[in-house]
Amino acid sequence: MSCDAVAFSAMLWLAAASPADKANLQMAEISAPAPPPSVAGEPLFADIIRRAGALRTQVDGFKGLTGPLPNFAQFQADVAKLSDLDMQGHLVLKERGVTDDLKCILRGISQDLPVRLKDVANAADPKARDQALKEMSYLLRDNVEVITSPPQPAA
Repeated sequence: MSCDAVAFSAMLWLAAASPADKANLQMAEISAPAPPPSVAGEPLFADIIRRAGALRTQVDGFKGLTGPLPNFAQFQADVAKLSDLDMQGHLVLKERGVTDDLKCILRGISQDLPVRLKDVANAADPKARDQALKEMSYLLRDNVEVITSPPQPAA
């Protein structure tokens, strides 16, 4: 099932539930499948966590700076590499037949990182650049948290 289809069906399911369905929802929770195993310890995903954390520290250090950002060319290359690794993580999970949200989230982060990087590079003034850096920091934080948070069963 595609990521969009999973998100849409989860939205419909939640919208259809009413307080009167509380007992049914509790039974569904009881019979829900076990969560998938965590991938956080696997080398690829551990590398993503490490890189995203290091880049977030670097982004947070850029905030408030005026003028050219130090080592920005290397930063751009590092963000591109992280984006590639996120897509690789998505493909690994897809190949495994994983049905949880992590697969889709990694794909989304892979697609969003270059957009956020472009926003930082093209910011018209220090305020706009700080806002773009803030958004990049959030994305990098999410990149770590989605991998390290306990896995949830598919919706």
